[in-house]
Amino acid sequence: MVEPDVRVGTGGVARARLTCRQEPRARHEDPSHFRGKHLSQSLADRSVQRAHEFDAARQRMVDAQIRPAQINDPRIIALMRVLPREECVAPSLRDFAYADQSLPLGGGRFLTEPRVVARLVQNCDIQAGDRVLVVGASGGYSAALISGLGAEVTALESDAERAALGRSFTARHAPGVTWADGALSDGCPALAPYDLIFIDGGVAQVPEPLVTQLVADGCLAGVLASPGRVPSAFIATRLQAALTVTPLFDAAVPVLPAFALAPVFSF
Repeated sequence: MVEPDVRVGTGGVARARLTCRQEPRARHEDPSHFRGKHLSQSLADRSVQRAHEFDAARQRMVDAQIRPAQINDPRIIALMRVLPREECVAPSLRDFAYADQSLPLGGGRFLTEPRVVARLVQNCDIQAGDRVLVVGASGGYSAALISGLGAEVTALESDAERAALGRSFTARHAPGVTWADGALSDGCPALAPYDLIFIDGGVAQVPEPLVTQLVADGCLAGVLASPGRVPSAFIATRLQAALTVTPLFDAAVPVLPAFALAPVFSF
């Protein structure tokens, strides 16, 4: 902006001199700053949207799969409406987390179908204070569900990567769960005895070595998938020296590698 600078000279004659006064420069934001803010907001919006999508899928799972499967324990239904099952699988599988099927986790391991987990847990009739060992706890979903019923849960996992995922999940959603590392077929004798041993997957035969880690009238639950037979959920009850096995319902669940039959070679 140009302004006259009027000064009085000799003889009282006013002389004008033009001077330039610079306006303060406008501050210009770095365009990358705007792009960064926009990207951050977009990611936040997308995260909220995904959370809503998963919540809607969770409610559909309960209403379309769980309730029609004769699962009427209000505690189980309430827990399955809030436990974020999608956090127990790889990002590429999260859109399928609430499908009516078991999902592959790698290494021959699976996240068990929601209906099977819910129905088997209901048949176990878990009460507050029960000591429960979850064998093959993996991502921690079943352990968190059982912990939500008030049980004292020990989660046993043999794979370090899956155990890390499971520990993270239960730290957020079921902090009372205790984790143990070791071979699944060995159970966890250090913290025995248990009122219930819950095998989160299929077995080729009832693993009787685990039965010794039960209290006198304790139960072992899982899915029996013997060759040539329709897989079936079961509960085995320890009564003194005997083991009574009760079939429950058909359940197509993959066998855990630790409980598969050893290959037989013929020559």
